[in-house]
Amino acid sequence: MKAALVELISKISAGCMSDDEILKVADEASQAYANPEAFLTANPDINYDDTFPIPLGEWVVVGSLPETVLFQADTYMDLFAQIVASFGPGVDFNIKPKQLAKTEALTALNRIQVQMSSMNKENGGYVLMNFSQLLDDEQQVVLVYGNDMPRVLELCAEVGIAAAPSLEALKVAIHV
Repeated sequence: MKAALVELISKISAGCMSDDEILKVADEASQAYANPEAFLTANPDINYDDTFPIPLGEWVVVGSLPETVLFQADTYMDLFAQIVASFGPGVDFNIKPKQLAKTEALTALNRIQVQMSSMNKENGGYVLMNFSQLLDDEQQVVLVYGNDMPRVLELCAEVGIAAAPSLEALKVAIHV
């Protein structure tokens, strides 16, 4: 489990987390998956109980990802603003977050995906991927290199974390 978590976190964090940070999260998450009671006893500051919709190990992974890796928002405008901010001021985007303010969900997500697919071509562009169960926000996504998407989906299935390409999932949800 730990090896799969290390590979998964490495692929979804794509340079935003150090190897030490990745190993620490994977180690803590694998402990939490293996023995939730012991993990909670050893880490009383963890805010988790049985009413949460995901296992403790998954909670550790999701809660440990920085805001430059896991994007959570209620609107596509806010989601895209977070993504843009994570790249820093030196990266130009063809669309601006405010251009998504009055668009339908599918149109907004499609525009974001087209923009992200055009970046980092040598790695297959970026794919927005729904990651884990929604907790407090309408969207909860990570960016994955297009070339890594099949492996990320395999790893998520292996460790039991829900994941799907965001645009395809939305199309299915609204039956397009």
